[in-house]
Amino acid sequence: MNAGNKPDAKHLIELANYKMPFGKYKDQYLVNLPEAYYAWFQQKGFPEGKLGRLMKEMHEIKMNGLEDLLRKLIEKK
Repeated sequence: MNAGNKPDAKHLIELANYKMPFGKYKDQYLVNLPEAYYAWFQQKGFPEGKLGRLMKEMHEIKMNGLEDLLRKLIEKK
């Protein structure tokens, strides 16, 4: 988020297009991972660094039912 407490468009686009780099959901968009997966990480601990920060944000977005807004930002290749 930026200083005006408005979502940063570039950040939201990055979040929408970020893919899981490992595990059961490798190469899938974070927005498409099930909420239960995020709940498990919240209990066990999110990864360190950028991935962990993005996963925490995505968990919050999913808990609030806003993931469809991010899906619209996925860049078609």
